[in-house]
Amino acid sequence: MNNDKNTTDFDYFNTLLVHSVGGRVGPIAPAIIPSAAFGYENAQEAEGIFAAEVNKPLYARIGNPTNAKLEGIVAKFEGGFGAIATSSGMGAISMVCTAFLNTGDELLCIGGFFGGTYSLVNETLARFGVTNSFCTVDDFAHIESTLQRGVKMVIMESVGNPSLTLPDVQRIIDLCNTYETLLMIDNTATPLLLRPLAMGADIVVHSSTKNMSGHSAALGGVAVFREVKEEGDKLLNEKYADVHKIVKKMGKKAFIPICKKRAIRDFGMTANAFGSFMTMVGLETLSLRVERINQSVEKISLLLDEKFPEGVSVNHPCLPASPDNARYKADFAQGCGPLLSIDCGTKERAFALLNKLDLVILTANIGDNRTLALHMRSTIYSDFSEEACKFLGVSDGLIRVSIGLEDPQVIAEDFLQAASSL
Repeated sequence: MNNDKNTTDFDYFNTLLVHSVGGRVGPIAPAIIPSAAFGYENAQEAEGIFAAEVNKPLYARIGNPTNAKLEGIVAKFEGGFGAIATSSGMGAISMVCTAFLNTGDELLCIGGFFGGTYSLVNETLARFGVTNSFCTVDDFAHIESTLQRGVKMVIMESVGNPSLTLPDVQRIIDLCNTYETLLMIDNTATPLLLRPLAMGADIVVHSSTKNMSGHSAALGGVAVFREVKEEGDKLLNEKYADVHKIVKKMGKKAFIPICKKRAIRDFGMTANAFGSFMTMVGLETLSLRVERINQSVEKISLLLDEKFPEGVSVNHPCLPASPDNARYKADFAQGCGPLLSIDCGTKERAFALLNKLDLVILTANIGDNRTLALHMRSTIYSDFSEEACKFLGVSDGLIRVSIGLEDPQVIAEDFLQAASSL
């Protein structure tokens, strides 16, 4: 495996993933175990399972063997110690937040965010007394001053969705470690391309519905955790005193029981066996798909930038005019995910372009095997304030595009013909 943090060895992951998902003896495909309950051999074993001293299934709300298989695969390719599969990507983020945050705690949000994450932080968690502050990816004065105040957690996306802003991931990780603050990175757009746990992050989350699956057949999420250090771990900082009992008892695997005991057990955002099975089916081809799609995104962005008519623009960090171009070339050498955006200036022009597309599918998903597009302001961000939309990079004419596996020339031609009559 290539150890350069900015370079992905796709051949390594092609081999790893197919052999991690498939079996050599007996069933080749992973087994689906849909049972909601599991029998215990005797009363002593039941006691041990509930005390997390016996590693056997407890009850499906806490997890099942099919979920465990998926968790092991994702933890391995993310470079984590362990993982928890959840019912959706939002389920993974909600699980981590509710496991670690209490009324009166503060959450620092860096960069642009997917609408669901923004709503969770700004509305739902706020209702329960968790405060927040937002800043741009390069506002390091705000980032450091907030960390100095003793903020409990930092959350960021590896790539802004849909803004496509790129953070200095390593610098933010280093600051969070200096100030002993938990950092959760949403890596949905960049599986394999960016490995934040290897860079020093604490938690990585994915909406596995997207790139991991690729086929839109399985709603799901995954949270991946680093190993807890035996001495001097940031979880032993006084601001995390409410989980110290679990950390001291469970040691290096403490992140998992913290999330299961303080979130999964009571909120029930657990993945189902069939969804986990379908996610594993998609994972077998993840490396192939990520490599091809990220090559296609660059080709299409450059072509559209050259040929779009006046009044229609394309945004992607690979473009020389992008303010994130230098960071893209330095830190995202093999791509930053399937997204690009098109700005038509107005909602009416955006609708006209979308309605003329022949190949591209209009839907709210991303990371699919097919190319997808959606007008942001009238859908996901329809109930957001003008101020919030401006911060998140959502303009009236913005179309988010998720590139798929089709011929990149054909994809580009579909957008060009749709824009030609605007």
